Amino acid sequence: MIDYTTVDFTEAVRDVDVVLDTIGGDTAERSLEVLRPGGHLVTAAAEENAALAARYKAVGMRFSGIAVDPDPVALRGLVELVEQGKLRVHAQETFPFERVTDAHRLLDAGHLQGKLVLTV
Repeated sequence: MIDYTTVDFTEAVRDVDVVLDTIGGDTAERSLEVLRPGGHLVTAAAEENAALAARYKAVGMRFSGIAVDPDPVALRGLVELVEQGKLRVHAQETFPFERVTDAHRLLDAGHLQGKLVLTV
């Protein structure tokens, strides 16, 4: 994990398999510099940028846009339920980010009784 506010990710990493762009700006374009050949950009910030998608395809990389469209009315309703103590989320287990592999193993095994939480 890289704190993009203090470190230029294009100088900190190379040959990564996947970049998940939730930041926007020029992140999607700059990600071309750090992806390995055949790498994959998944972006929630430039999901409809056809020119950028074509540029990724031209150099043999994958580009996936995901739409994130929150429902403000529903979210406010959930906040009210939490504030009233009527909605609680059960966390089965909390893992430090360094143990993300252990969390994935537990998730893959199935039969969870709650959410898995990663901390940084």
